[in-house]
Amino acid sequence: MPDRDFHDTPSPGADRGTGHGTESGAAPGRQPDGGPPRETEAEREAERRRRRAQFLRDLAEARQLRDRVQPRRAKTARLRHAMRMRTFRW
Repeated sequence: MPDRDFHDTPSPGADRGTGHGTESGAAPGRQPDGGPPRETEAEREAERRRRRAQFLRDLAEARQLRDRVQPRRAKTARLRHAMRMRTFRW
């Protein structure tokens, strides 16, 4: 059963990154005042990929720091991961 009451109601994340949505009567992809088109889908996707790459770099850096600060825990995690990989069935 869907969470929404109406099937034609857009999901909350449908126009994420474009402000508060388009006003009624405005052409999709254009500013309400008739200005230039909004950010294209390709630009939004590129920005999302840049943010994701930055997040993954930060995450890797945090893991490296944690491994340096807690070597015993890092070794245990490596051994546990190796055991999981050995027992994994392809």
